[in-house]
Amino acid sequence: MKLVIKDETFTGDIINKIEIEIANELITVKDLIASRVTAEVNRYNQRSSDYFTGLIQPSDTEKTLNGFKFKKKRNIDAEKQVYIALDSFQKNSYFILIDDIQAESLDQEVLVRQDTSVSFLKLTPLVGG
Repeated sequence: MKLVIKDETFTGDIINKIEIEIANELITVKDLIASRVTAEVNRYNQRSSDYFTGLIQPSDTEKTLNGFKFKKKRNIDAEKQVYIALDSFQKNSYFILIDDIQAESLDQEVLVRQDTSVSFLKLTPLVGG
């Protein structure tokens, strides 16, 4: 099943969308975050873009209007980015709204349907690897 994840501002403006593949209808918040971050990193590593758009700002990048720009093009470590994203969720650096209900913990299970709405709202810039 495909799931569209949106990055939103607190005013409801959508600043990024990513589509991920979900294997099971029942997924934990931890697996949702990991799937999202891994998909973003894999998409970037397979392209030849100078810009990365994603939840976690990789180290050695500067923030621009088009995303995060590397000083020198390189592949991103998905495992490191996932670790930072999970840690940041626990530190309340961003919120996840699933069908307009805030996700509370990494172990929380979510039933994903065709019309499930998932939004990430960032509070602080996240920097990773």
